[in-house]
Amino acid sequence: MMLLNMKELLEVADKNKFAIPAFNIADYAMFNGIMDISERMNAPVIVEIHPTELKHIGSDVIEGMIKRASLSPIPVVIHLDHGDSFKSVMAAIRAGFSSVMIDASALPFDENVAITKKVVEAAHAAVSYTTVEAEDDPRKADDPEDKNHWHYAQSYHFANVSVEAELGTIGVIDEKNKIVDNSVIKYTEPEDALRFVKETGCDTLAIAIGTSHGDYPKDQVPELKLDRLKAIKKALVDAGLDTKLVLHGGSGNKPEELQEASRLGINKINISTDIKKPYYNKMREVLQDTSLREPNAIQPPCVQSMQVVAAERIRWFGSEGKASLY
Repeated sequence: MMLLNMKELLEVADKNKFAIPAFNIADYAMFNGIMDISERMNAPVIVEIHPTELKHIGSDVIEGMIKRASLSPIPVVIHLDHGDSFKSVMAAIRAGFSSVMIDASALPFDENVAITKKVVEAAHAAVSYTTVEAEDDPRKADDPEDKNHWHYAQSYHFANVSVEAELGTIGVIDEKNKIVDNSVIKYTEPEDALRFVKETGCDTLAIAIGTSHGDYPKDQVPELKLDRLKAIKKALVDAGLDTKLVLHGGSGNKPEELQEASRLGINKINISTDIKKPYYNKMREVLQDTSLREPNAIQPPCVQSMQVVAAERIRWFGSEGKASLY
């Protein structure tokens, strides 16, 4: 298939009312594991990397991910999760990410708009061209500023990088003390979402409807405000806007609520804790054997444990087999 940007990937998901999991990976073994299970299930996938994770693995490894995505039979997006500054977003674009997030949700509305708009302008202008000869080449770029635009075709490396923004704030989980702090949640208002999208031109929008980042205590499960989701989606559709909706904090939620959210307009659901817990819990178990020292003996069972959960989420969100739609 190929490396897509987020707008291209989610257009199909929205039309067919399913969601695509965005799996946060922290090393190359996790990346290969997520790609393997997604390919096995013929499911489109979003590989998501946080700036701290990118600093850990290094920007150069993205080239290898791009190579694998370009040879994969499924559509893939490589996405920067929670970019916290213009600088971190530009670093990701330079590294080859096809989608980036600028998270200015903690700032006042107008400041969030300002930095998001700046990122959108830069990311949408991030284009690389490859020469073609025929005027009727279907790859030709539609660039009104280039009078000879039929001589060029946009490449998928740096081409029109899509932008995710966030409006509203989700909860925070104190995992050490097993406390969910819902007091910090600032739910996204439909009228604010409409104004924000109009003013920024963002491609996807993460909304706050009741989730939290982190690992929920066993006795606490989030309750999604699905009526709020419906109102936000309706406001955007009625205004003729095609910005797609995203749910952060997708770990620990009721599967039936996530499934309903995907039917109501959530097209991307972030999963980090739910795959990292089985990965590192299995690693702690494997490392009880102190004679092991080779990564190729330690990591495979950890990846397999992660894949069990990843496969479950792919089924939950309805994306199994959907790569055939692209």
